[in-house]
Amino acid sequence: MRRLPTLGSPLQILLLACSFALAGYAGVRLLAGDAPAVTLWFVGAAVLHDLVFLPLYAAVDRAVAGVFGAVGHRERTMYVRVPAALSGLLLLVWFPLISGRVAESYEPVTGLSAEGFFTRWLLITAVLFGGSALLLVLRLRRATKQRSPADH
Repeated sequence: MRRLPTLGSPLQILLLACSFALAGYAGVRLLAGDAPAVTLWFVGAAVLHDLVFLPLYAAVDRAVAGVFGAVGHRERTMYVRVPAALSGLLLLVWFPLISGRVAESYEPVTGLSAEGFFTRWLLITAVLFGGSALLLVLRLRRATKQRSPADH
């Protein structure tokens, strides 16, 4: 006999209902200002992602996997994928400030200078890739040390 799936605990149901209520509230507040522009932005972002960015970063990922796969170490692609994904996410979130397009409207609203976002993003990206490279070197070193006593 086939069992029906359970709904979960009352706490899970309550948390799910609260998250839907919060998302609904945020949607109503967001669309209250300029609904056509917000809708256009969401549709444009989805289309831009699916038709431009997804094929682009899939091609880059295949190239990176091909380089590491050619030398027989395909699992090392994660040492490039993770910092690239985090750097890309930071670029996506902070792009208006990184590009300097909203600097004139950012300062009066926040009281903070909009200068330096590009430099900070580059620095964070360098630290992410440098940390990933350091982690890879340390793991390769540990693997080499573990193998060398067995060779003797």
